[in-house]
Amino acid sequence: MTLVEHIYELRRRLAVALLAVAIGTALGFFWYTAYPFGLPSLGQILTEPYCALPPENRVQLGGGQECRLVAFGVFEQFTLRLKVAATAGVLMSSPIWFAQLWGFITPGLYAKEKRFAYTFVSLAVVLFTAGAVLAYFVVTQALQFLFTVGGDIQTTVLRGSDYFSLLIALLIIFGVSFELPLLVVMLNRVGIVSYAQLSSWRRGLIFGLFVFAALATPGQDPISMLALGVSLVLLLELSIQVARVHDKREARRRLEQGWDGLDPDQPSPLDDRLGSSTPAPAPAPRIEPLPPPSPATDRGSDGSADRWDAT
Repeated sequence: MTLVEHIYELRRRLAVALLAVAIGTALGFFWYTAYPFGLPSLGQILTEPYCALPPENRVQLGGGQECRLVAFGVFEQFTLRLKVAATAGVLMSSPIWFAQLWGFITPGLYAKEKRFAYTFVSLAVVLFTAGAVLAYFVVTQALQFLFTVGGDIQTTVLRGSDYFSLLIALLIIFGVSFELPLLVVMLNRVGIVSYAQLSSWRRGLIFGLFVFAALATPGQDPISMLALGVSLVLLLELSIQVARVHDKREARRRLEQGWDGLDPDQPSPLDDRLGSSTPAPAPAPRIEPLPPPSPATDRGSDGSADRWDAT
C-alpha cells in the first residue's frame, strides 16, 4: 500500500469514527432526559450519587420533594447537557472508533503481536471500567464529607456544571489510574523491569502512589484520595506477583534449555558430523621442516642448509 493509499485509508476510517461519535452524542443528548425502554435517564444516573445524600446535606428545591442541581447562566443547562451527551457519545461509540483504529493498525502486525494486542486491549477495557465503577460509588462518600465539613454554619448550593465536572474527572482519573498494573506487567514482559527490582522498589512505589492519589483526585477529599491510593497499592501488589510468576517461568525455561549447554535456537556444532548437508571445512596445511640434506645435496646459490616445504 502506497503512502497516498494509507492517507486515504486513514481519512476514511477517521470519518467513520467521527460519524459514530456524532451519532452517539445525539443519542446521549436525547437520553439525558428521556427514559428509553423503561430505563432511567442519563441525567438521573449521573445525579444519583448527589441525590443519595441525606436531604439535610443539600439544598431542597420544589418543596423538598425533588433533587435538582442549579444553573446560574442562560446557556448553562444547554452547555452542560451537550457536554454530558458528548462524553456519553464517545463512550457509547468506543467499539466502533476502536474497531476503525484497530483495522488501521493490524495490517502491520504479525499474528503473535495481534494476539498480544487483543489481550492487552481486553484487560485495559476491564481495568478502566472497574476504576470508573469504583469512582461512581466513591462520589457519594466524597460529597458527604465535602458537604458536611462546614457543619451547621453553611450549606452548599451545587451547580450542575461543577458537579458533572467533578464526576467526569473522577471517572476518568480512576479509570486511567487502574491501568497501572497493566503497564507494570507489560514492562516486565519486555524485560525492562524484573520482579527483583519491583520487590526492592515496593516501599518507594507505595509512597509514590499515595502522593499521586493525593494530587490527582479533583475533590481533594480524604475519601477519594484513600480509595484511589489503597486501590492502586493493591493493584501494584497484584502486578508484582504476576511479575514474580513470569520471572520464575522464564528462569525455569532457561534452565531446561541449558542442560546440554546449547542454545536450541542455534545450530549445534555436531551437526556437521551427524549428517549435515554442509561439508566440514578441510584442515589447514601444516608447515614442517625437511630432514637435513646429505653432504652431496646442493646447498643452493645462497649456501643455506635449511629448507622448508608445505605439505
